Amino acid sequence: MPRKPRRRAAPGPAPTRGPARARALVAYGRMVLDTEAAAIGRLRLDGAFATAVDWILSCKGQVILTGIGKPGFVAQKISSTLASTGTQSIYLHPAEAAHGDLGRVSRRDVVVALSNSGESEEILRLLPPMRRIGARVVAVTRDAHTPLARAADLVVAIGNVEEACPMGLAPTTSTAALLAVGDALAMAVLENRRFGKEEYALYHPGGRLGRHLMKVSELMRTGAANPLVPAEAPLERAVGVMTSAEGRPGACTVVDRRGRLVGVFTDGDLRRLVEKGPVDFRAPVSAVMTRHPRTVRPDERLVDAARVMREAQIDGVPVVDGRGRPVGFLDVQDLLAARIL
Repeated sequence: MPRKPRRRAAPGPAPTRGPARARALVAYGRMVLDTEAAAIGRLRLDGAFATAVDWILSCKGQVILTGIGKPGFVAQKISSTLASTGTQSIYLHPAEAAHGDLGRVSRRDVVVALSNSGESEEILRLLPPMRRIGARVVAVTRDAHTPLARAADLVVAIGNVEEACPMGLAPTTSTAALLAVGDALAMAVLENRRFGKEEYALYHPGGRLGRHLMKVSELMRTGAANPLVPAEAPLERAVGVMTSAEGRPGACTVVDRRGRLVGVFTDGDLRRLVEKGPVDFRAPVSAVMTRHPRTVRPDERLVDAARVMREAQIDGVPVVDGRGRPVGFLDVQDLLAARIL
């Protein structure tokens, strides 16, 4: 058995007030960080780690994380990281597993069980039925001699770590080490899986990256919300479309008889017409529209479309396909609502 490292002397109780108290509290916090960082720095990964990565990469089912207490929370985080980076994964609570949730486990799965001591009864009683089911079990635990390690198919050992708790009892350094090993597993799997930013954004639509990788086609207005008018339509009809289309875009896209874009007309264009004098609302919109407007494509990223609108100082832009037909309309209000701007 490896010798347990000797605990360093912790700072004494902090003074009750003043700068000295602040210094003492910071010093104690620094000691906790140093203890955990040192433990992570001493972690040694070997062939068992590589095998665990290969098992996860070749897993035909799910990667199931389990743990109880503080390691259980770490297991949930590792499962979440795996799932968000392209590996099907769930967290299995040991207590629920013992009362029927073992039905979630199949012989195609890889189970990763976390326990520093390797003696958690809730975990140990699950291993025999898991073995009968046929799932592979990876133990992430203190060493190869714990009960969990002896019952598992593979052991990734974290070593005998010194807890940062002043009593040496509360899981602190050990959970940091378990989390670090779990992150190392997840990232080694990700590095060897075909999974890029596009896939990551798909799983994170609410995150900043997900929003910034969204395509114009995902946000553009279509159907009744796409303000189209034919070039020969009178101006009064164009104004009606601008104000009655879903979302009231304040603009309309003008198309020829083949449905191709020939111009746009906006409420700004209308205002400028009125400022010049009487307006003939029976004249064709093509006589007063803006020709050669800025456009974007459906497969462009929203951030690029936003840059086009910002540079042109416009509040809306037609979305055209490869044939020059407006298939949608992108409004600045939609970009603001999606937090792209």
